[in-house]
Amino acid sequence: MKNVFVAAPVERALVERLKADPQFTLVDRIEDAHVLITRTINDVSREMLAKAPGLELVAQGTSGIDNIDLDALAERNVPLVHLPGINANAVAEMVIGQIIMLTRTLPLYTRQMQQGTWNRDDCATRHEMRHYVLGVVGHGNVGSRVARLARAFGMRVVAYDPYVDLGETEWVSSLEKLLPIADVLTLHVPLTNETRRMISASEIAALKPGTILINAARGKVLNLDAALTALTSNHLGGLAVDTFDIEPPNRPWPDDPRLILTPHIGGCTHEAKSTAAELLYRKICDFHNAP
Repeated sequence: MKNVFVAAPVERALVERLKADPQFTLVDRIEDAHVLITRTINDVSREMLAKAPGLELVAQGTSGIDNIDLDALAERNVPLVHLPGINANAVAEMVIGQIIMLTRTLPLYTRQMQQGTWNRDDCATRHEMRHYVLGVVGHGNVGSRVARLARAFGMRVVAYDPYVDLGETEWVSSLEKLLPIADVLTLHVPLTNETRRMISASEIAALKPGTILINAARGKVLNLDAALTALTSNHLGGLAVDTFDIEPPNRPWPDDPRLILTPHIGGCTHEAKSTAAELLYRKICDFHNAP
């Protein structure tokens, strides 16, 4: 029997499966854990791991693992299972929705209607998605899905990712080549030393005036202060942010209908969560029952 410590809120279905399985016992202290279940809100540091001398497995119920000290796990020979791509479709659908909202300025029209203004005078200045070039930074599970959906709307998609085979997707060899041609730039890279603050003031300045910028990757990939400054100065035509350096963020926000803020919900759908719970349970069982 293996002791399981759940370090963060997880899907009820996962907890119920573990409770009903005689192979596992849920414990209240990390010190007693053989299996540690985490999410990205946990700082799985060397110090945290040291509290669990009997640890045999870390199971992260998300795709990203930048919150985990992988070196500390490797030194103790503790394996890690996680769920790459589990919420790719959910994130991609939200990004497409944000593109439609910002290219058609739907939040602005909503605000005007709420204020009693019926304004159709400028509607013919808005373009359909096939008018725009979508720049995709990172062509992995999420970025490739965004690209496929965007092409279905007729967008020209140009991607930058030096680490994956881009197949038939139009691509450029550097971020510097992508920035000036994108009408919409969407970020889908993991957080690494290479991607940290990869979109900062100089990169934003290289974008065309009026470009829409979307970050549904990791908060530290984008210099948010620089992006907000560019939105206020009208260099950016729109900004959508789902992930932040510190969550929840504690800062003032511009009162601007071109700004879409969401509380890290890109991958949060019923389908994604249900699938994640079942898959993580299976991975924990597979590890426990392995010869």
